[in-house]
This record gives sequence, C-alpha cells and structure tokens, in this order.
Amino acid sequence: MIRIVIADDQPLVRAGLRLMFQPEPDVEVVGEAADGRQAVDLVQSLRPDVAVLDIRMPVMDGLRATSELLQRRPASQTRVLILTTFDDDQYVYRALRAGASGFLLKDAPPEQIVSGVRMVAAGDALLAPAITKRLIADFTSRTRPDPGRPAPWAELTVRELEVLRLLGRGGSNAEIAAALHLGESTVKTHVGHILMRLQLRDRVQAVVFAHEQGLLIEDLRDAPLG
Repeated sequence: MIRIVIADDQPLVRAGLRLMFQPEPDVEVVGEAADGRQAVDLVQSLRPDVAVLDIRMPVMDGLRATSELLQRRPASQTRVLILTTFDDDQYVYRALRAGASGFLLKDAPPEQIVSGVRMVAAGDALLAPAITKRLIADFTSRTRPDPGRPAPWAELTVRELEVLRLLGRGGSNAEIAAALHLGESTVKTHVGHILMRLQLRDRVQAVVFAHEQGLLIEDLRDAPLG
C-alpha cells in the first residue's frame, strides 16, 4: 500500500485529489495539509511513502517544505511529488534541486497523476514531458563546463555514460533499453552503478547532474530519444 499526504492551500483541490485516489486499491491518503509547515509536521508524524505538494502555499511554500523534508530523510523515507498549476522553469529547477522526485501540472490527466505517485513511490524520477523539453533546451544553451577540470563522470564506462545522457533527457528504463538495445534489467543495473559512482541519491539527481555537466550538449541531434 502506498501511503500519501496531500498538501494544498485550496480545500477543493485537496478534496478532488482525495476522491481521485480513493478508488485505487494500492493508494491511501493518510493526511492532508493546508500549508507547507503542516505538511512537514504530518510527514514527520505519519511517515508516508509520498508527499504530494503544491508550490505556492502560505506559512511555508512547497519548495521549502521539500528541502526540509529531505534534509530529515534518515527519519523518513518519504518522496516528494510537486503538483502545481505553475510551470515556470525556475520552480521546476528549484524543486529538483530541493530533492523532489517528480514535477507534474495539475491539468495532467488523473491517470497520469495516479501513475506518477506510483512511479515516485517506486523510486523513479518523473517530469511532465513539456517540462523536460524546456529544461533540456535551457541547459544545452548554457556555457560548457570548464574543460580544464577533470570530469566528475570520468569513471563511468562508455555504456553508463550513454545511459546517463538518456536519463538526463527524461528517458524511462524501457525507453533507454529500446534506444540502446538492452534489457530493462540491464538498464536498471547501469542506473544503480551510475548513482553509486556519482554519489547521487536518485534518478532526479542524475537528471540534474547530466544537465549541469553539459552532457546533453554534445551529439544532441543524434541521441536516440527525442
């Protein structure tokens, strides 16, 4: 059973989300919060699997709440899914840097939101496709990292580097497997090695790392994922 806490300052939104999850046999809403401070307190008390947070809330916004929750992560393995009407790029990147495992817009189809909770609970990263494309465009337009410094990813194998680049472009295990003609279990193993060698917490950090290191700049037109 996936236990979730919902945080949104609008009672109607909270009620709608609760109704959305109610028919799902593997998802249970165990708590609701009207602001980020309440959300942090609830998560610390209830220790749900996923916290579904809005960004703009009174007292403490969703980004600060995400940071505070994940700083306390040893006491709670809760993962964060940001669900908001605001798709400004600065919010997306700040949410990812804060440690959120996913970012969806409230106008996403209900089945996508439910699926998103399951994906985040399973440890996967999740970004709305349109958001992923804009992030890639933003990072690939920036200056390349200093070539005089050793690359942090230098110890990765060629195959692991290919997997990391596709991760950075938002690829799921299935998409990466198809692009590289590998089995999904093999891709999962590569992802595990990448996270361990680069000392990254999860797939979201791998996405941010790939963007920051300019790994999406080279050979972008020839990359298997569009």
